[in-house]
This record gives sequence, C-alpha cells and structure tokens, in this order.
Amino acid sequence: MNSIFKFSSFLSLLIIFSSCNSTAQKKDDYTKNIDSVIQNSNPDFNGVVLISQNGKTLYSKVKGFANFETKKPLQIDTQFEIMSNSKLIAAVLLLLEVEKGKVDLNAPIKKYLPELKQTWADSVTVHQLLNHSHGIVDLQKPLIFKPGTDYKYGNLSFNLVGKIVEFSTKKKYREVAESLFKKLKMNQTFCYSKDKEQNLAKGNFFSNTKFEPNNSRQITDETLGADGIISTVSDLAIWNNNLHKGKILKPETYQLLIKNTILSQHNFFGKEKDGYGYGIRTIEKESVKYLGHTGLGDGFSSVNLYFPESYVSLIVLENQMPEDSKLFYASEFQIKNILLKSDLLSKK
Repeated sequence: MNSIFKFSSFLSLLIIFSSCNSTAQKKDDYTKNIDSVIQNSNPDFNGVVLISQNGKTLYSKVKGFANFETKKPLQIDTQFEIMSNSKLIAAVLLLLEVEKGKVDLNAPIKKYLPELKQTWADSVTVHQLLNHSHGIVDLQKPLIFKPGTDYKYGNLSFNLVGKIVEFSTKKKYREVAESLFKKLKMNQTFCYSKDKEQNLAKGNFFSNTKFEPNNSRQITDETLGADGIISTVSDLAIWNNNLHKGKILKPETYQLLIKNTILSQHNFFGKEKDGYGYGIRTIEKESVKYLGHTGLGDGFSSVNLYFPESYVSLIVLENQMPEDSKLFYASEFQIKNILLKSDLLSKK
C-alpha cells in the first residue's frame, strides 16, 4: 500500500512538473519566434518591439540604429514619429470635449470651424471627420461622395479634428495634448517641434537593401492631430493601459471611440473590410478580437495593437519605411500573427 502511495505521489508530481514545463515552453515559443523574425526579416528590422500585459512588460527587443550616419544605436526609450497612430490621440482629446458638453458629434463642422467657407462645411459632421466618412479630399474641392455614405482615409480630416480641439479648449493643440501626456506620466511623449529632437530617431527609407536617411518632414503645426506625435514603446503601453481600462474616457464615451461605425480595408489587418471607429480599428474576424492602428511616413513605421480579452498590448516602432509598398509592416505582420497563435492572449 505504501509503495502504491509513493508511486502515485511521484506520478502526480511528474504530471505537475510536465504541465508546468509545457506551459513555460508555450510561453517561450512566442518570444523565440519573435526573436527569429527580428533577426531574419526582409527588409531588415530596425526598431523596438514591446509586449505588455496589465502595464507589465513581458517582452521587449531593440535592434538597429537610431541614426545610420553616426551609428548611434537604438534604445528601449528612443523616440519615434508614430505618424497616423497620432489620430487616436486626437480623437480622444476631442471626445473629452464631447464629455464636457462643448462639442456635439452630430453637429456640422462649420459650428466649430467658422473660418471654413465651403458649402460642405454645413453638411459634414464631427462624427464623419472622426471615422473618415466625410468625403473631403481637398479644402478647395467638392466632396467626392455624400457625407456618411462611404469611407476615404486621409490626414486632412484629423487636421480639422485638431482645430476643433483648439476651438473648444481655446488652447493650442500642442498644449492640450501634452497636458494629457503629463497627467498620464507619458514623460517621453510630445507633439513634434524642431527644438525637441534630443532622443528622436532619424527616419529612413529602405530601397535596394540600403537605408537612405529621410531629410524632410511632413509634420507641421497644422497636422499635429493627424501625424504629429512623438513617443516611445513604453509610453504607448501606458497610453493603452489607461485608455482601454477606462482611465481617460467615461465608459459610454469609450464605446463611441471603438464602435464599428463604418467598414474599411487595410492590408495589415487582412483583405476583408473591418470595423473602423474614431482613429482606431476593431478586428473581430481573427481568432482573438483586438483593436489597433498603423502609422507610416517620414521614414517611420508604427503599429499599436490592444487585445482587450487578455489586456495585452503589442507595440512596434521602426525608423525605417520600405519604398516598396508590398513590404510595409512586413515584420510587424509576422509578429502580430505569432502573438495571435500564442497562449498569451487567452490568459488574463
């Protein structure tokens, strides 16, 4: 009887050990697979990857140069232009004005941008600016479709969103945004300005196996709402943890932000159309639901994804942008798919 008991106890311990070892191995798999992508990608990966859960970093990796000419290496706290990931921030700043009762999402934009003389300013609503269903392609041209009937992505609408934030707050967009960053302790995040480039990586275009430095910049004071935010992977993890856990917007306002109000297609998220909210996409056709956006320009690439069921963030920032559009987000796409297949996203 004693021998049977000892054997049973040994068997139980063996099963527990095997189970723990198997779980650890599964967890290790996504890190090893992502390491492999970073080391062997084409074009070469040059940037920073961070995966966090509930604000705690689970994985981070840095590879490449902040400046190819001086060979200055990238660091985990190197700053990047996040380009169109700036749009979500502008949407949140505007929704904070909605919460105060100062902006009506269904009002025509003329109410908040009285300087606009175009006739369509009386028919395009704030809501339609936020989800790119406005039809504006140029301030001096007619709309390309009736507002609310189609989707056309572009920066111009979020340039106007930034102006509405200024109209409502009676402050400069830069001041409003940076006040929120300070409140959230996003100490490495700011609106781009020429006098604040101390830790900013230099953007590069990738062509014919070579990195060519970008010597121009599309960001201006007029485009801060669309593409003007400078940040780090760690600060964007702070942003995700606050935004998606109800620490910035009220629950009902947050639902307005992420609600599927129109469909759009983006190659990074697949060939089918997905739901688009206000500066953020809601992806529900994958094995796990997630929210996110991409950014591209000035020799930079950015991806910021949040998986609400497991409280996981995936943030990838690169200071390289392929000239071949087929290679946009090549490493980021592989990293996303590795994470989707991992057991991490099923754990809370």
